Amino acid sequence: MRFITGDELGSIKILRYITQVTDGPKAELKIVHTGSAAVQKLSALRSSDSTLIAAAYSDALVNIFSLQNNDSLQRISGWTESRLKNDQRFVGLALSNDEPDPSEPSKSASVPTRLLDWKLSPTCQTFAYGGDEVDLSIWNVERSFNSQPEDKSSTSTSGKRKRAKDGLFSAEEWRAKNTPNDNLGLRKPIRITSLSYIAPSDSHLLAGTQIGDVRRYDTRAARRPVSDWKGVAKLGGIKVVECGSHEHEAFVSDGGSNLYSLDLRNGKITYGYKNLSGSVSSIAVAPSMLGSVAQDRYVRIHSTYPPPREVGQQQEQRGEILEKDLQQEYPDLNRVGRIGPVNHFANSRRRG
Repeated sequence: MRFITGDELGSIKILRYITQVTDGPKAELKIVHTGSAAVQKLSALRSSDSTLIAAAYSDALVNIFSLQNNDSLQRISGWTESRLKNDQRFVGLALSNDEPDPSEPSKSASVPTRLLDWKLSPTCQTFAYGGDEVDLSIWNVERSFNSQPEDKSSTSTSGKRKRAKDGLFSAEEWRAKNTPNDNLGLRKPIRITSLSYIAPSDSHLLAGTQIGDVRRYDTRAARRPVSDWKGVAKLGGIKVVECGSHEHEAFVSDGGSNLYSLDLRNGKITYGYKNLSGSVSSIAVAPSMLGSVAQDRYVRIHSTYPPPREVGQQQEQRGEILEKDLQQEYPDLNRVGRIGPVNHFANSRRRG
């Protein structure tokens, strides 16, 4: 199993976890590329003989690499996002199988500010985003990048684009409706911190919130969540939510040091991982295995087990930490704390 990770020094590393060895499982972490700015986002797309990797850095640079099966890395292309300001960061990055037309110029589309997460759907036909007072919204990829500029008649006096009668923009397919007011009749703030599509569907999504809830949406059924599980996070709200490789499985981390397996049929925690000493900031899912990175600067490999066959049954098998590795390439810097936390994780066996 091969995972890809990036850190705040701009290094891209390969973590290999080998199970079929005589003296037990073994993990190996090595640097394959060094940069000059923090890696904020990674995305990986596997082909038959190589893996494409996209990396977004804090200095607004985006690089595309080709990673061979022997772990050699070659930069293919890159560009600098001129619109990214010093106080901003990348919130989403994805690679797709679509073959671009080399004769066409690059395209861009406008999205709201204050976004906290952005995800491309499993079919690459739509994308989703959410954030600080930005509720979950689904957009058509092709229409978003091919839409014509708005003319003066479609712009209000305040400078904002007019919306269609249903309240959606031209390329927007669906938007969530805020959950009902609380028992005092007060509006609930919208704070979406993490999103995940429930593959292989484009219409089922999970959203984690800053108040610690996990919400499940079915865009074909309703605008409000079909399930709203309260208080999943124990401390600091939901940090990451990621669907697992097993049916009805998701993994959730919070702002403390908690990482859980969640049963998507009832929103109950099936098991948690012990001995974590930092908030998990990124998760990569593989068959029967999970990779995570945390603010304590450790990269971990976890075992995973599917939720019980029947809803409400006791979970007999619980995931454990199989391996954890520090940035061992810089032992002196580790001792004085100059190595920053690992920022993002990607699994080269699946699209990032």
